Amino acid sequence: MSMTDFGSWTSTVTVAEMADWIGSKRTCVLLTHVKPDGDALGSTLALARTINKVHRTTGAISAAECWYGAPMPEWTPTVTGSTKIRTIEPGQPVPGAFDPEAVIICDTGSWAQLDPFREFIEERLERTAIIDHHLQGDAEIADHRLLDTSAAAVVQPVAEVCCRLLGLSSPGQLPVDIASALYMGLATDTGWFRHSNVDARVMRLAADLLEAGVDHAGLMELIEQNDRPSRLRLMQRALANLELIEEKHAAIMTLTTADFREAGAAPGESGGFVDIPRTVPSIRVVALLTEQTDAQGVFTKVSMRSKATGWDGQDPVDVNEVCKKLGGGGHARAAGARIRAPLAEAKKLLIEALP
Repeated sequence: MSMTDFGSWTSTVTVAEMADWIGSKRTCVLLTHVKPDGDALGSTLALARTINKVHRTTGAISAAECWYGAPMPEWTPTVTGSTKIRTIEPGQPVPGAFDPEAVIICDTGSWAQLDPFREFIEERLERTAIIDHHLQGDAEIADHRLLDTSAAAVVQPVAEVCCRLLGLSSPGQLPVDIASALYMGLATDTGWFRHSNVDARVMRLAADLLEAGVDHAGLMELIEQNDRPSRLRLMQRALANLELIEEKHAAIMTLTTADFREAGAAPGESGGFVDIPRTVPSIRVVALLTEQTDAQGVFTKVSMRSKATGWDGQDPVDVNEVCKKLGGGGHARAAGARIRAPLAEAKKLLIEALP
């Protein structure tokens, strides 16, 4: 497809063109999907810090700031540091007084994941850009799109944009606060370099960022070894609810709102649960179904993972294709969906969608 194919989910700009477009804006807001993970936080923080270095701004007068839709990871304050951020709680309106010259969305291009910001974005479509690595998105959100669907994490194309903005030839030359944010996204989206999306390109970027001064051990301890006891109680419930679908080589875990309440757990504390059943050789695909509510009522959030190799003569399960049937999407090995149905009904729909 052409680089100027604005109507479909393809790139419309190069790294250089995206960097030049961002560099021409005096004020920017960085957005990402609700309930941001390490890649969402890392990509937006790195780009905001880069923009602020270019403009030599900081604190309250920053040229770039990040807005996030809650809930947030427990370790957020430590990684955000002095970077200007705003957290939008459910039902809370976005700040109305700030009208940036550019809106930059990282790690998603889906309206479904941008619900708190939708009205804000719709009023500024002509000055919105997307940097993403997912296979699907809503192209109407932005004409300026830098999409790298072969990337394991969105911080990979973001790292290239950051280098271009700062006039650097290698990520190894990046300031350590930018490099650390990028490394956080790269490490978390690859399961700390254990997932099947790890390739030579991932490891080259990781090496460059370590050369820039990233503290790997410190970041891993902060993000992966900083759980509350409530997370263990919630994990116990998820495993107790686990069901094996043997004919489909699948495992499905469910968590109700009561499970979270009784465990004393926050919404973000179920992260990583979906990876646990994959330690069993015969389980090729795993889903975690979480009951949630919003202004429209009850819905079920689906998170899926699959192994990269086949089993018993069958091809690996493409969870992106499974989630597309449920109104979601993502990657071949990691995808998700939101089903507007109670947990039990959503579970039936998921099982029917599995190959």
